[in-house]
Amino acid sequence: MAAAIVVHEERVLMVRRRVNEVQLSWQFPAGEVEPGEAREDAAVRETQEETGLEVAAVKLLGERIHPKTGRQMSYTACEVVGGTAYVADTEELAELAWVAHGEIPQYVPYGLFEPVQEYLDALTA
Repeated sequence: MAAAIVVHEERVLMVRRRVNEVQLSWQFPAGEVEPGEAREDAAVRETQEETGLEVAAVKLLGERIHPKTGRQMSYTACEVVGGTAYVADTEELAELAWVAHGEIPQYVPYGLFEPVQEYLDALTA
């Protein structure tokens, strides 16, 4: 799975899935990496498919086995290059939000992957 960490005007893009994955109701745009696809490219593609937003990969922040789902995850920092975020994939997503740094714990109470948290902390410091 590849997740996109999209920050725009000091807010991070989060989506709420229709299917509740364990405690992961709010999360970053993410999806499966297709065969032969780079993790960064998958994060960019999934963001466009789910939210209609055009983004560009900035850097890979890290990888881990997700403690709640057991899935291999990669996290890619992305910047907005065009479009406006909306619920493009209505089958997968219930809603989306641009979340201020200080509000993240309300959306993700169990905390973020450390490299992702550090990246967001540095951007909004």
